[in-house]
Amino acid sequence: MMKPFRFQKFTIQQSPLVFRVGTDGVLLGALCEVSAANRILEVGTGTGLIALMCAQRRETAYVSALDIDEAAAALASLNFSASPFSSRMEVWCGDFRAYYPQDRFDLVVCNPPYFEANPSVKDRIARQRVMLDFEDLVRGAVRVLSAEGLLSVIIPSSMAEGFVSAALREGFFLIRKVNIYGNDSSEIRRVVLEFSFVSKACEELDLIIEKGPRVYSDQYLELTRDFHVFGK
Repeated sequence: MMKPFRFQKFTIQQSPLVFRVGTDGVLLGALCEVSAANRILEVGTGTGLIALMCAQRRETAYVSALDIDEAAAALASLNFSASPFSSRMEVWCGDFRAYYPQDRFDLVVCNPPYFEANPSVKDRIARQRVMLDFEDLVRGAVRVLSAEGLLSVIIPSSMAEGFVSAALREGFFLIRKVNIYGNDSSEIRRVVLEFSFVSKACEELDLIIEKGPRVYSDQYLELTRDFHVFGK
């Protein structure tokens, strides 16, 4: 085990075998729309971070998590069982492409792999599109979501157009886009995209992570105030 990552209400045990806690996961866990979600699924859960954040934010939700990697599923299960939300969380080890749940979900959330397949073996499944590409994710979301359900993802901004196109082809509408900047002078680094089967005007927001070197912006501090242990 590596050094655990401590949040206010739960702790993430980490492992060299599983992709670690990162800013992207924290951002998606804090930004995805959970207010109407009673059943939530995280695809590719890794340590279980995003699923745990969703469980904390939506106190009535039952949260499921899926990962094809046995080490990741085992680690997420460990982190879930040690959390105060354990009674309404579960993890499955399996391939999302072959996942057919009995009941549909109100929210599917995912920080998907986005690198093309390459010779690197480090975090291969978590980082490279070898087991799950954008089309697989979108088609699977169509299969498991309720009619009013949402799909929420975080990806590099350079890949947003391709992801949106894949989602539109499967009957989704883009209803929310959060542009994430490293600082106020940088280009957009990441985007959170949220999709629905119901068409409505797309809400677009900007989020700046840092206001100076290693100094978080007021926006980021407010967004994560119920999670991070800044100054505590």
